[in-house]
Amino acid sequence: MTQLTFHVVGQGEHRASIKHLIIAGWAGRNSEAVEHHIAELEALGVRRPTQIPCFYRVSASLLNNAESIQVPGKDSSGETEFVLIPSEQGLLIGLGSDHTDRKVESYDVTVSKQMCDKPIAQQVWRYTEVQGHWDQLVMRTWRVRDGVRALYQQGPVTNLLAPETLLAKLNSEALLPADTAMFCGTQSVIGELGYGEAFEMELFDPVLNRSLRHQYGVEPLPVAE
Repeated sequence: MTQLTFHVVGQGEHRASIKHLIIAGWAGRNSEAVEHHIAELEALGVRRPTQIPCFYRVSASLLNNAESIQVPGKDSSGETEFVLIPSEQGLLIGLGSDHTDRKVESYDVTVSKQMCDKPIAQQVWRYTEVQGHWDQLVMRTWRVRDGVRALYQQGPVTNLLAPETLLAKLNSEALLPADTAMFCGTQSVIGELGYGEAFEMELFDPVLNRSLRHQYGVEPLPVAE
């Protein structure tokens, strides 16, 4: 079980015990956008999913708030996703990166997601505070490659299934199980999918004029041949 402390904006600290981590894949609302992301990954050799959405189970120990992560080689990249976290205050909305090894992804998606840490922002929102204007939220990612920072992902949350819809597909109770966190899908990539020395992510709320943010560096480890 992973212990993480989040700052619930306007509410104080929340100590979360995460025993289960779910990564929702192919979670787009628009079938054409889902197909576009599938095509992106097919170009890298990733097999098409057998169901949409998919729910991948990975180790909760991968979650962390660290400023940098270590990965094998330079075959991985980040994906900004909103994250659902249960609490005694109700459902919380966080911001994380489903950092994934793209080389391994070409032959086993679940294993590729298990290969890398999952950075997550320390600040979270109560879902009830954004639920009424959820569709106005915007997700963004910037990637640093060869020292150059550039926009890497951008799109409204309307490109992805709403939390209630995704939970209804997860189980018949339409609830996030206790001690569980779930990453909820990502936006299409601007330009080339792939490695960066750092990733910066944002979930922007234009109604309340605030953002969840997190950035992290990527340290590639040497890979023995």
